[in-house]
Amino acid sequence: MNALYDRFAGPARAALPRLTPAESAVVLRELARLERSAGPGALRDGRPAGSLFERLRGLAAEVPERLYTDSADVLLRMHEIAGSGNLQSNLSSLPLVRACFALGLVADGAQSGAGPAELIVGRGHIAPAFHAEHYVRGTLPFTPLATLHQGGLPGVVDRELGFRNTMRYSLGVGVAQAVGLAWELARRGTDRKVVCLAGDGELHEGVAFEALRFAHDVGLTNLVLVVDANAKGIEPLAKPVNTGYLAAYLGRLMEADGRDEWAVQAALGALLTLPGPSVLVCRTSKGEHSFRPADGTARGPARPSFAATAGRMLARHQERTGREMAVFTPDLAARFGLRGQVPYTNTGLAETLTVGMTLSLPEDTLKVVATDAMYYMDSLSMLTEATTSVRNLLVLAGRSWGAWGGAHNATNLLGLLLHTRVYEPVTPAEFAACLARLGRDPATAHVVSMVDAVFDPPGEDCSADIDGGVWLTPPGPDPADVAVVTFGYAGVLVDEANRDLGVPHLHCASLTPRLAPADLAVLRGCRRLLSVEYNGARGGFGEGLRSRHLLPVEVHGVRRDIARQVHARQLPLHGMAPDMLRERLARLLESREAGRAPAHA
Repeated sequence: MNALYDRFAGPARAALPRLTPAESAVVLRELARLERSAGPGALRDGRPAGSLFERLRGLAAEVPERLYTDSADVLLRMHEIAGSGNLQSNLSSLPLVRACFALGLVADGAQSGAGPAELIVGRGHIAPAFHAEHYVRGTLPFTPLATLHQGGLPGVVDRELGFRNTMRYSLGVGVAQAVGLAWELARRGTDRKVVCLAGDGELHEGVAFEALRFAHDVGLTNLVLVVDANAKGIEPLAKPVNTGYLAAYLGRLMEADGRDEWAVQAALGALLTLPGPSVLVCRTSKGEHSFRPADGTARGPARPSFAATAGRMLARHQERTGREMAVFTPDLAARFGLRGQVPYTNTGLAETLTVGMTLSLPEDTLKVVATDAMYYMDSLSMLTEATTSVRNLLVLAGRSWGAWGGAHNATNLLGLLLHTRVYEPVTPAEFAACLARLGRDPATAHVVSMVDAVFDPPGEDCSADIDGGVWLTPPGPDPADVAVVTFGYAGVLVDEANRDLGVPHLHCASLTPRLAPADLAVLRGCRRLLSVEYNGARGGFGEGLRSRHLLPVEVHGVRRDIARQVHARQLPLHGMAPDMLRERLARLLESREAGRAPAHA
């Protein structure tokens, strides 16, 4: 098989039940063509196909039929097939994307530098708009479009798919990438321009402010910032984009009706010919941030994820304790279910400010920062400031492993900050126990990893000893030869896998548990001990158990970056699906029986 077939065949075949007959027929023809390819990465006669984008372009030429001629229709189908994504964000920027194609800013397979300017896409989650436009222009086949967020086609910009830049975690980093490229071109003595597509919500990011200030201070003359001003991030923005601020840093400012691709094309084309830096503010409109199918249903369970219950759990805590509480979130109120539950302040995608707002509040106030893995990775410096100086600080660290991807070691990194303890509760009682512990130890920042997934919690929890563990499957009266220890959400997955196997299973909600002597005695008596965690980074949960307690731990966890696909596909990809965990546990039991068998001469 070639790499192209390996990447797209599984997700595409899984999508077939959601495709129209015409779409299915094209996908099957494209897959058949890939399967017949004459070697890894080749499209025809053993010919090297080059980059992923070039190989896909070659496949589009092999199967030239176009099912749709309007990229807006393609975008809708991509999101309907995926069942998730940011359709409205893509539609908001689609006229801008079409204008970039019309002006030759988007490479159709040509080398970078061939067009009138370099294009950096800072609004990273509008990558599907580019894919859709490529499709109707004949430079992408349909098969990858049917795999959006499902393991084939990522929903963010990536160099291997024809973009000049790649993005993973931060939205604002696109502006920094554009400024860096413009600075490098200027340093080399060329006046070639750099066009950066950004969003008005994205400009709230601290790195975007810093990048534009730098561009002004070093006198860059080759930067063109194009802003999709739709007045929404995830929630509506507090105020419209500040054009005076942008003009002060970049000089010339033009506005255009961003819903009219011809108006955008004319304005952007003009700015490309004029000397000096400039800003084009495109007034657009945007509906709901996240895609919902037309019938109002969504694929998967309708009940909220565990993370989305945080608002209700915080409200209950406030009712029990009467504590004064200040809640800050960078545009993620819906993610944590804050609306209608507790008062909160939306800092508008400004994650560093979100943490910084806590620094001077009264000591006794419970300070809650409800943020996300993509965001707290950008604000570690401010988190360090907060954990060393703020009392009663609770960080709700959203953990989705979603279509954006994410660092598998993010939770471990937070555990390395001074005066910090990290927990991953999987029941409301465990969440309440974390808050109660913070009340007893207000000098230690409590980071609570909030799992953005729907699951049935185990029958037992660690709430009686949030720093210890609980046996979800207790050891028997005889010494245990094997056992499994889990951290947080991994305990839910192992509990499901272990129900009819009976491997002794100790579940912990703390990243660095302080285990009771009796529990340690059981674990030290094991010949083989498996730790399961949905991270697995060096120095994380399992390796921490090994180094602190000299336990014979074998770590099973994610050893590489979390892939950019929906959570349901993450589990098998990283060996965390319950059936895969069951196989791992069964091998543990087999090793126990082999160890008990009498030796043969």
